[in-house]
Amino acid sequence: MKREDSKHETDNIKRYQNEGYTVNYIFENNRLIDSETKTAYKPEDIFIVAHHRYEGMSDPDDMSILYIIETKDNGKGTHLLGYGPTADLEEAEFFKDIPKTNYSKNADINELT
Repeated sequence: MKREDSKHETDNIKRYQNEGYTVNYIFENNRLIDSETKTAYKPEDIFIVAHHRYEGMSDPDDMSILYIIETKDNGKGTHLLGYGPTADLEEAEFFKDIPKTNYSKNADINELT
C-alpha cells in the first residue's frame, strides 16, 4: 500500500479493529504471540493482508510498519514493527521469513524486501 490514508499508526489500528482485526500480536522468543490467548505462531503460520509504513515527522529514524495479519487458525489482528537503525533484528528477520506466498497481492511484498 503506497498511499497512506493516515499519518498515525493508531488511526489505522482503530480502522482495522472496526473491520474485525482485534488481536494484538507481540513478538517474543522468535514467535508472534496472540497477547490474549498466548498462542504462538511461526512465520509460516502468518498471512500478511496489508501493511502501512510510517516515518516520524520530527525524527526520520522513528520508523515503523503496521502489519495487518491473519493466522492459520483464523486469528485477525495487527502488529507494529519498528524498523530502521533502532529495529529489533530478530523481529525483522521473523517477518522476512514469512513465505512470500503468505502475502496478499495488495500487501506490496516488493516494497518490504
